[in-house]
Amino acid sequence: MNNLSEKDVKHVADLARIYIKEEEIPKYMVNLQSLLNEVDKIKDIKGYDDEMLITPVNHETIPRKDEMKETLTFQEVSYLAPKVSGNYIEVPVMIHE
Repeated sequence: MNNLSEKDVKHVADLARIYIKEEEIPKYMVNLQSLLNEVDKIKDIKGYDDEMLITPVNHETIPRKDEMKETLTFQEVSYLAPKVSGNYIEVPVMIHE
């Protein structure tokens, strides 16, 4: 890969929505060039092509028929729930703020 210009680095920073100071541009030029050189090594792999990305297994999926069935009542569902509060099933908090 050719050497990057300051304009290229500024463009990448703009695309990434990051602000870089003028004095940081040379550092980013070196780091970005190093990253692009590593990515270019993929081209040097012998026999690498799009065919490698396709799985060699052919699975045939037979979808089941959509059939109407009885719906469960809240009492039936709440019987299996670990905790119920009024007409709601309580679930543990998964995301902490």
